[in-house]
Amino acid sequence: MSNAPTSNRRTFAIISHPDAGKTTLTEKLLLQGGAIHLAGEVKARGQARRARSDWMKIEQQRGISVTSSVMTFEKNGITFNLLDTPGHEDFSEDTYRTLTAVDSAIMVIDAAKGIEPQTRKLFEVCRLRSVPIITFVNKVDREGRSPFETLDEVADALALDVSPQSWPVGMGGIFEGILDFATGSVSRPEGDSKEFLGKRDPSPELPADIAEEAELARAGYPEFDLEAYRHGDLTPVFFGSALKNFGVTELIDAIARFAPPPRPQPSEAGVINPDYNEVTGFIFKVQANMDPQHRDRIAFMRMVSGTFKRGMKLTPSGLGKPIAVHSPILFFAQDREIADTAEAGDIIGIPNHGTLRVGDTLSEKNAVRFTGLPNFAPEILRRVVLKDPTKTKQLRKALDDLSEEGVIQVFYPELGGQWIVGVVGQLQLDVLVSRLEAEYKVEAALEAAPFDTARWLKGDEKVIDAFAQFNRTNLAKDRDGDPVFLARSAWDVGYQQEKNPEIAFNATKER
Repeated sequence: MSNAPTSNRRTFAIISHPDAGKTTLTEKLLLQGGAIHLAGEVKARGQARRARSDWMKIEQQRGISVTSSVMTFEKNGITFNLLDTPGHEDFSEDTYRTLTAVDSAIMVIDAAKGIEPQTRKLFEVCRLRSVPIITFVNKVDREGRSPFETLDEVADALALDVSPQSWPVGMGGIFEGILDFATGSVSRPEGDSKEFLGKRDPSPELPADIAEEAELARAGYPEFDLEAYRHGDLTPVFFGSALKNFGVTELIDAIARFAPPPRPQPSEAGVINPDYNEVTGFIFKVQANMDPQHRDRIAFMRMVSGTFKRGMKLTPSGLGKPIAVHSPILFFAQDREIADTAEAGDIIGIPNHGTLRVGDTLSEKNAVRFTGLPNFAPEILRRVVLKDPTKTKQLRKALDDLSEEGVIQVFYPELGGQWIVGVVGQLQLDVLVSRLEAEYKVEAALEAAPFDTARWLKGDEKVIDAFAQFNRTNLAKDRDGDPVFLARSAWDVGYQQEKNPEIAFNATKER
C-alpha cells in the first residue's frame, strides 16, 4: 500500500434489511472508534429513543433511517468515513447514490433470518460498482439458524465465495463467545448482561461439536484472498452480536486491513485516480434543513483526488463559474466541525443556497465530469393538491428543494395546473407530506395521477416537438426543463416507442 495520504482513508457504508441491527452496529463502531464515549449516547432517553444519525421528524416517529448521514472517526492512524444508508425498502434511490460514494461496504445479516429482500437489492447495487463487501452475521447470542446454512445462503444467493473469519461458540441460550480463527482465541461473555467486556481466552477448551464445526468451516470454505475480496468476488464473514459488543473490534480491524483505500472514479474522460493533480469531487447528496433554525442546505461531496484546502475555489459542472468553499464541514451525524483540509475518500459538506445539485462534479479547472449518478424513473406518480391556494409559491420552492435532494422528482405538466411528484417507493410520499408541513409550513394532499410511470425523452429537438404536438396531455418538464413523457401504463411506453423509433424513452437520466 502506498504512503500517500489517501491510503489511510476507509470510506464505507453499512447495508442491511430493516431490523438486522445496523443502527446498533453503527453505534458500536463509533464507540470503538472513540467518536462517542458511552454506548447509548447515540440514543436519546425516553420517548425520543432513536439513533443519533436519524434526525428528521418522520424518522423519530417511525424509528427508521430515512436519509443518509456521514460519520467520521479515527483509530490507529486510519480515518474512517462511515456513510449511513437508509435501510428501508422504499429508499433505493438515495441509497444507490450513497453507495456511489463508498469504496467498500459491511453487509449485516440477522443470524435467524438470513438474506432478506432488501439486503439482496442493496447487494446488487454494490455488485454493479464492484464494491467489496465484508459480511457481519449479527445476533448470534439469540437463537438462529446454523452458521453453515447462513454461509451457504450467502454463497448461493449472492454468487459470492465466502470465507469465515470467526465462529460462534454455541448460539442463543448456549452462546459462550466467538472463536477468532486468526488468533485461536475466544472472546467470552461476562456478567448478567453476557456482554463482551474484553475477556479473551487465548487457549480455550471448545466443546467437541463446536471444535468439529470450526474445523469443517476452515477446511470447507475458501481461505481469505485479498484480491478476490477487493474485486467483489469473495466476502470475509464475521459472526457476532453488535448489541453485546461481540465481533465489533474484529470488524474495524478488517476494514482497516482489508478494505480498499479510495478507489479511482469513472469520468467522461476515463477514470480519475486519487493522485490526479487537481482537486476533484462529486455531489452525491443534498440535504436541506439539517438545522431547522437556519434553513440550511448542505451538499455532500465525495473527494476523488487532490488535497482540498479551506477557502479554495472550485467550479461546479452545473454552474460553470467558480465558488469559494469557505466553511466545509466534517460530520459526526448532527455534530459538525469546520474542515481545514480534506483528502481523496473524505466526505465534506458544503453549505450553499441551491447552487449545488446531486450529480455535480466540482473541480479546479472544470475539465472533469464524473459519471454514474442517475435519476431513476419513478414507480409511483401523484398529483399535489394544496390545501391553501395562496401558498403556491412556497409549494414550488419546497418541491424544487426536495427534488434537488433526490427525495422526490417533480414534473410540471404542459397542460393543467396541478404538479406531479414521482417517487421510487411509497414511504417517500409520507416523507414528502411530513416535510412540507414541518419545514415549509405547507399543507398538501396527494391524489392519484392518471399516469403510471415517466420516461425522459431524448432525440432531435424537431422530432420531439412534432411528437409533442400530438401528445401534449402526456408531456411534462422536469425541474431542469427536460421533456418527460408521462405514461398511463407500461404498454403505453412500448406503443409510443414502436411508433416513434427516433426518440429514446429513457428510464434513467444521467446527471
